[in-house]
Amino acid sequence: MSDARLPSRTDPSVPKPKRFVFVLLDSFTLLSFAAAVESLRIANRMAGKTLYEWQIVGEGGDTVKCSAGSVFKLDGDLEELSRDDTVLVCGGIEVQAATTKRILGWLRREARKGAMIGGLCTAAFTLAKAGLLDGKKATIHWENQDSFAEDFEDVILTKSVFVVDGNRLTTAGGTSSIDLMLKLIADEHGEDLGNLVADQLIYTSIRTDQDTQRLSVPTRIGVRHPKLSQVIQMMESNIEEPISPSTLAKDVGMSTRQLERLFRRYLNRSPKRYYMELRLQKARNLLMQTDMSVINVALACGFASPSHFSKCYRAHYDTTPYRERGSHAARLSF
Repeated sequence: MSDARLPSRTDPSVPKPKRFVFVLLDSFTLLSFAAAVESLRIANRMAGKTLYEWQIVGEGGDTVKCSAGSVFKLDGDLEELSRDDTVLVCGGIEVQAATTKRILGWLRREARKGAMIGGLCTAAFTLAKAGLLDGKKATIHWENQDSFAEDFEDVILTKSVFVVDGNRLTTAGGTSSIDLMLKLIADEHGEDLGNLVADQLIYTSIRTDQDTQRLSVPTRIGVRHPKLSQVIQMMESNIEEPISPSTLAKDVGMSTRQLERLFRRYLNRSPKRYYMELRLQKARNLLMQTDMSVINVALACGFASPSHFSKCYRAHYDTTPYRERGSHAARLSF
């Protein structure tokens, strides 16, 4: 790294360092946590002074394991904080199981003080479960969006890489922690420092809260065909009430046969088959991430008949929805 820094501030009126308290949930995502901490560390280095301090806490105050298997020593337990602290909860896989009653109670208590509280990666679930996102805009990793939308109807869910709504912060996971921290650093200490931190991270494309977390449809499927992309977007937006292939074709100005040929040529499957795979993927997410009944999962994914849903699910995943739910619950209890 270079030694380029902003001029040091010697003014004694400069506020004391801002403190971040990272709450590590069991099986938290290491990348999201590390990206946030490194952004703060580099900000201090570039400024030539301690602008930020941080503490790592968690339930029990001893150790916690990330989803990659590494064990981290905590600085302390869930203790009372100052209202000036910024709390960032770090989630990961199986966030539902990691969101305990004690953590929820602690978050509610700190929220009553007016503290700024955020959720990195899947920890938006934890904040929402505590009631801290009701009426707020928020985001969560795209893989958890379906279940989150079903569980928390009072939260205004977006697909942004991060969201700042008042004193609530949420990110989609992965490198989106960097984007959030760069915004917070720039808001407090100026864009010059934010840009210096980005350069040190070799982060050449800073995203805003207007950027979405997933690749565009053409990039994701590796095909740049405007009508095909338009049809797939319509499918993804209409899972609960599927649209017929004839209607999809008509809406993009082509015949049903032309649509069939388009899907066969670029995706090697029929429109009906592709649509079914999208619906079954959402169904699997809901089965593994929510407590919704199998019947309600079927309805949420456009299956009017539970038996038809079970048949389609078994043909695609080689197991039934009930067994999928049961095996997932067994893994959680192990």
